[in-house]
Order: sequence, then structure tokens, then C-alpha cells
Amino acid sequence: MSTELSILIATAGSIGFFHTLLGPDHYLPFIVIAKARKWSTARTAVITSLCGIGHVLGSIVLGLIGVAAGIAVAKLEVIESVRGDLAAWAFIAFGLVYFAWGVRRAIKNRPHSHIHYHQDGAEHGHVHKHVGEHTHVHEGPAKVNITPWILFTIFVFGPCEPLIPILMYPAAQSSWTGMLLVAGVFSLTTIATMTTVVLIASRGVSFLPMGKLERYSHALAGAIIFVSGAGIVVWGW
Repeated sequence: MSTELSILIATAGSIGFFHTLLGPDHYLPFIVIAKARKWSTARTAVITSLCGIGHVLGSIVLGLIGVAAGIAVAKLEVIESVRGDLAAWAFIAFGLVYFAWGVRRAIKNRPHSHIHYHQDGAEHGHVHKHVGEHTHVHEGPAKVNITPWILFTIFVFGPCEPLIPILMYPAAQSSWTGMLLVAGVFSLTTIATMTTVVLIASRGVSFLPMGKLERYSHALAGAIIFVSGAGIVVWGW
């Protein structure tokens, strides 16, 4: 292994780590949705990892096509920029829709009381919520949760900006094997960092006392996802 390739591999690991850590959009959506939807640790890890795979795979495939076809790196950067814009606006749209749905759910789930009268003249009241109550076995099959699929689709569109111009193209000057090795190190580091940050943060968030805010958890998740998308557009997260 040449010195240049060794440096590129080390750089790939470093960039993969810091690129992920400094981009809140890589982990905030998973943290807030896992909290709102009460995902288990295993489910959270699997969904985060799969979205991470989709995130890096899109750029790797584009980079391989670019190297094989001899496409100038500047042209690929334009494509990556367009993909980034699409992912950012998809985050914004998803966040707004999820926020609106969360607010509607919170309103429907507002605790309220009923007074019941008995034949002997006695009466009593009780407080309850409609959402999530009165589940019956004859209500039909459970609805498919499309939230993970939406997140996966958005992350497939989301590019890994430094991967192609800084790592893959320089590594391709050495060999295809070297390029794949560099891309693999970057990918594994990115996915591992995403998953680790999400699991650690989710564990910490699980201890936060939500109290009356619990029924607004979906609305809060939507708002945070919206901010993540806006951060990409405004600040280039």
C-alpha cells in the first residue's frame, strides 16, 4: 500500500467522522422520531444504519460511474449539489407535514372527562383520551408505518459532499481497489458515527421528563426535522 493511499484512508475515516458529527441532519431526525414513536433500541439502530447505507451508497455509485465514464469531477459536484438541495427541501416538507399531523394528533388526544349516571342515581366521572384507546382485535390489519421509508428515501438523495472530489477521485489515481477501500472506510465510519450518536442521544432523551408535553412529541419531532432541513438550506449543515 502506497503512502498516498494510506493517507487517503486515514483522511477518509476522519472526514467520515467529522462530516457526520458536524451535520445534525445525520442524527437529529432519528433521535426525535425514535422518541416520539417509542422505537426500541434495536429498531432505532437498524433504521439509522439502513438510512446511513442509503446515504453513502448514492454518492459511491455516482462516483464509480464518474470514474468509469471519465466524467469531470466538477460535473459530479453539480449533480451532488442538486441532490443535496432535493434532500434539504424534502426534509423541510416532511418536517412540516409531520408537525401538522403531530399537532392534529395532540388535539385529538387531549384528555377530557365524561360523567356517567347509574340507575341508583349515583354518578361518577373519568378522564380519558381517544387516540390509542379502545383497540379491538377486529379493527383489521395494522397500518404500515411509512416514516422509516420516507427517511430512507430522503437519505438516499442526500449526498456525502466530500466523498467524490476529496477521496474517491484522488484514490482512483492509485487503483480501483484503493478507491473502493477509501470509499468503504468513509462509509463504515459515517454509518457507525450516525448510529452511535443516535443511540447515545436517544438513551439520554429517554430520561427526560416530558410530562404534559408527551402528547406533543410528534409535533416537536416534526418541528426539529423542519429545522434540520432549514439548516441545510440556510447554513449548509
